[in-house]
Amino acid sequence: MSATQVQNTDEKPVFYLKEEHHPENSTMLGFWLYLMSDCLIFAVLFATHGVLGRSYAAGPSPADLFDLNLVAINTAMLLLSSITYGFAMLQMERNAKMETLVWLGITGVFGAAFLGLELYEFYHLILEGAGPTRSAFLSSFFTLVGTHGLHVTFGMIWLITLMVQVRRYGLNPENRRRLMCLSMFWHFLDVIWIGVFSFVYLLGVLG
Repeated sequence: MSATQVQNTDEKPVFYLKEEHHPENSTMLGFWLYLMSDCLIFAVLFATHGVLGRSYAAGPSPADLFDLNLVAINTAMLLLSSITYGFAMLQMERNAKMETLVWLGITGVFGAAFLGLELYEFYHLILEGAGPTRSAFLSSFFTLVGTHGLHVTFGMIWLITLMVQVRRYGLNPENRRRLMCLSMFWHFLDVIWIGVFSFVYLLGVLG
């Protein structure tokens, strides 16, 4: 038996890989698939509101309930939060940790303002007797807008968690990947809200 054959028989089998098992491309692909599933959820909710949006059950209509000035301010809060998150990503590319945290904090303030105004609107609608059980229109409205609000709430929790992570561990590759995923999620919620503002509020009041 040759020396080469003896060496080959002495080699131990390898049962694992030393390379990174969680590559960045797979993370981004997986998150895109998640966003597509979220698109389907909102598509169903928009379609439901399209069917039930005129079923007032002798109750109030959108023109009777919605304050477009308040909704416009709320929309501005969310759109501004998207811009400030973009600034945070630019600072991340410059590897500027503190500037990234500042812009993420500003984004969180705008996000909190959006949620506060949305809760204020819900509170006054229910106070006026226009709760989700009043009519099919209001059921579909509260479900659609409330689902979007829950997504923003989860985004806020994610944002705060990432701020803690960045402050503690810096802008390492893992935190950069997480910030990119949250960026996609946050901008996705902006796009959905533009649809809500146009389809639910503007068409409901002016249509």
